[in-house]
Amino acid sequence: MFKKILIANRGEIACRIIRACHEMGIQAAVIYSEADANALHVQLADEAHLVGPSPVAQSYLQSAKIVEIAKACGADAIHPGYGLLSENASFASACIDAKLVFIGPSPDAIARMGSKVEARQVALEAGVPVVPGSPGAVADEDEAASMASSMGYPVMLKASAGGGGIGMVVAHDEAALRVAFASSSKRVLSYFGDGTMYIEKYIERPRHVEIQVLADQYGHAVHLGERECSIQRRHQKIVEESPSPVVDHALRERMGTAALALVHALHYTGVGTVEFLLDQVGNFYFLEMNTRLQVEHPVTEEVMGVDLVLWQLRVAMGEALDHRVMDRKPQGHAMECRICAEDPTRFFPSPGTITELHIPEGIGVRNEIGVRLGDTITPFYDPMFAKLIVYGTDRLDARNKMIHALAAYQVAGIKTNIPLLQRVLENDAFAQGDTNTAFIHEQFGL
Repeated sequence: MFKKILIANRGEIACRIIRACHEMGIQAAVIYSEADANALHVQLADEAHLVGPSPVAQSYLQSAKIVEIAKACGADAIHPGYGLLSENASFASACIDAKLVFIGPSPDAIARMGSKVEARQVALEAGVPVVPGSPGAVADEDEAASMASSMGYPVMLKASAGGGGIGMVVAHDEAALRVAFASSSKRVLSYFGDGTMYIEKYIERPRHVEIQVLADQYGHAVHLGERECSIQRRHQKIVEESPSPVVDHALRERMGTAALALVHALHYTGVGTVEFLLDQVGNFYFLEMNTRLQVEHPVTEEVMGVDLVLWQLRVAMGEALDHRVMDRKPQGHAMECRICAEDPTRFFPSPGTITELHIPEGIGVRNEIGVRLGDTITPFYDPMFAKLIVYGTDRLDARNKMIHALAAYQVAGIKTNIPLLQRVLENDAFAQGDTNTAFIHEQFGL
């Protein structure tokens, strides 16, 4: 049993993990930057430790400093949350070397899934369907052009490292591919220190559907259904729901079986998400695996009736999965909207002080939030400051609840993306479940 956990994160996810720790009688310690000295997660924690100046590279990404703080405060384990160091294999190794439990999978599993080229190879060997593409990295634009010519255009040029859509470019002909290869390779090298590129056949108008998995140290693993995450702006999800409007029981089991094949191939432990592209006729293809807690995990919690953060802690403490999670079946429908401090049309961040804040409440309405009235959204971190989750008896009920909840969500002093979220929820195509990853562009020209 852990006595104290250091949470190496901030914002709403740090608050979420603090709540789970307290439910299990575990002390929650947090880190904070100078900009976050009065942040909500600092107020909610049992103790807080300054990690560095405001810029993220000088604070929340200071892995050696974070391990030092964990040891000094007597923590048994470190929870990395999502983003930041959560998928950093070196950080996970540093925790283990310091005799701290890293609440997540092994460094080896993180590293293998962190390289998209290797992840693709692991998926192939595990029998998981992948998008037709290059067997590994492509050395240069000539090799990329030759490969693309053999598979046919359009193709998707992708970076092996990183995420967030950085480096992803669709090329409809050889000229476009050559231009994109040089610019994308240079860009991802500057972002991630690795300019490795590969190419895949471009799937037209796909859905993004992902499978939640959970595995313990004893070889037990379970999938907890799917999340539909097709509503994205610039490759960033903004609306998620579970179940998907187009995934039936048979398809869910096929996708779940494929996800678990990957879990077993990696000897994976903890929570994780296997992401797939789903084409218009029901074929699915491995996209990537996120080796951490996902931002959108609450929609799974709502429909499956499980607490994924509590299960993360239980697995990290050596508990085995049991009937409380192995036998769960989805019930009802859940949706999540990410509330971001940003311009709703140009997507530019909108830092500032929150001068008015009213969050909706009611049966089936859940808020995960990392700020209070009077707090300042700084320009140093991700603009997402809250998540609004609703649960209904079916998709129609959940959508109606979300429309009413968004209307009641009042924030002043900063711009938010709530107007865009309302446009999505009230859109006829969304109401019919007719979505794909280009939905925002196709429906609103954004």
